[in-house]
Amino acid sequence: MCLSLHMYFFLFQAVHTYKPHFIAIHCQEVGGKNYEESMTHVDNFVKELLSSDAMKEYNKARIYLDENYKSQEHFTALGSCYFIHETLKNVQQFDFKAKKFKKVIGKEIYSDTLESTSMVEKEKFPQEYFPECKWSRKGFIRTRWALAECTFDLVNIHLFHDASNLVAWEKSPSVYSGTRQKALGYVLDRITDQRYERVPYFVFGDFNFRLDSKQVIERLCSSATMQTVRAADTNEVDKLIFREVDNDRKVVLQLEKKLFNYINQDVFRENNGTQLLEFDKELSVYKERLHELEISFPPSYPYSEDASQGKQYMNTRCPAWCDRILMSASAKDLVLKPENEDKAVIYDNIGPNVCMGDHKPVFLSFRITAGAGKPNANKHKCCVVQ
Repeated sequence: MCLSLHMYFFLFQAVHTYKPHFIAIHCQEVGGKNYEESMTHVDNFVKELLSSDAMKEYNKARIYLDENYKSQEHFTALGSCYFIHETLKNVQQFDFKAKKFKKVIGKEIYSDTLESTSMVEKEKFPQEYFPECKWSRKGFIRTRWALAECTFDLVNIHLFHDASNLVAWEKSPSVYSGTRQKALGYVLDRITDQRYERVPYFVFGDFNFRLDSKQVIERLCSSATMQTVRAADTNEVDKLIFREVDNDRKVVLQLEKKLFNYINQDVFRENNGTQLLEFDKELSVYKERLHELEISFPPSYPYSEDASQGKQYMNTRCPAWCDRILMSASAKDLVLKPENEDKAVIYDNIGPNVCMGDHKPVFLSFRITAGAGKPNANKHKCCVVQ
């Protein structure tokens, strides 16, 4: 997701509501789709954020923005932003080169070439992972933190999208699902290898997880007949049209490479679309390594970018829960400590009724208890935003 004005407003609102001591914001596509023109505005937004009244009590910050779009080999357009409340003392960040923690003091912004910044580990996925895209910006950024007597990794991730709805429909699971599985496996292996001590980890970003296209379309169009339209010059499938058997053969779904025009979008909004969660299967491959709290919000993508259509989906892709906050088993134990009341853990989206761009950000708010089980343990609220 890219930070928008609405995003800032609702971020400030969340800060006011939940009063977190530690805030982690992970962004993808920093600078937006037209990053060559828009990148100059990113620094101004960040500076305004750092100096805003809403954030005045956060006297420590670390901002990492991959803005070097001229470097085809390294550019990921990822942005990882961390804000620490003045009451939170002795916060440390790990130096991956020196292999030791350093105390976090003041506010610092790192941009352009993050490869030389030892406080992050950043990688762009190899081109062969997604050969359909000539210049993919997909990759990950990792940071490690020590606070409240806890150490954990925060990983900002952006996985590969579905290039064609028609290709995604061909088989179950789709070829794109396999590509994402390979890339996510690479990241998990990387952050749990022998180079550094293993610690609890949170992975949050745009996973681009999609519903199983073939199965969900078969469910949505169970009583429809399919018409195949081929391109006159290549004879390749150009579109699929699903029509009702009766009712004047009304079109239920029209599917093209970048078109998913379904007759009734309400199915993705009613009860937060949870009746379709059975087709959300990509995470199941990593059920032993990644965990997630219960989803109770609608699919996070692809929302209309029309400012007046905050709840409307675009007819480009099948709506799906692309934006997620996942964690290791040890991190989940950290979030769901017995002393954490249910109301202290919230997993939801931001700005459900207003336009936030084509992705609706999600957030997780929880408490980390310093010295859990000890007398007079201190609780610190954390909020991570994707």
